Amino acid sequence: MAHEEASMRERLILAGIQEIEARGIQNFSMRQVANACGVSCAAPYKHFQDKNDLILSIVLYIQQQWHKKQQAIVRQYAGDPRRQLIEISMAYIEFLLENPHFRSIITLRDDSLDPGARTIMAQLSQCTRSIIRTYCQQVEMPPDVERRKTYVVRSLIYGAALMLDNGELPMTPDVMEAIRSAIVREFDLA
Repeated sequence: MAHEEASMRERLILAGIQEIEARGIQNFSMRQVANACGVSCAAPYKHFQDKNDLILSIVLYIQQQWHKKQQAIVRQYAGDPRRQLIEISMAYIEFLLENPHFRSIITLRDDSLDPGARTIMAQLSQCTRSIIRTYCQQVEMPPDVERRKTYVVRSLIYGAALMLDNGELPMTPDVMEAIRSAIVREFDLA
């Protein structure tokens, strides 16, 4: 029974992601989420206090999915922040491509979003920012250069993910290597 409860909770979260992608936060509907799962309108309230609790759970779910991948990379390349940054950058592109429905949540900037959800969303890149800081200190990179590089690499990540997803760039080993090379180049330039 506990497994069924967890399964229904996850189904509601995944349906909630689809609902946000389709209608946005402003028009998010618990009724539509329940309908998508084929359950009564009251069923989501068995798992979530209200709409904000479901949205917070959605953000937490996405954060946990990314955190697992990120931590595996950090462990694999322990002690090498440059390599961690490169691999995390490439993994994030893959994460966005594997989970295109997460992108609408990850890139969401809505003032009506619950403050708790905004805090958790900010944590999505907290580990990466920490690794960037470590790497930049290691190579004695000035803070203004660090900010610029962070901006450029994030632009490369989101731009590449979008262009790969919409077919503007083909998903080939050569293209992925070109993206990797662009990211590597940013970390090699002072």
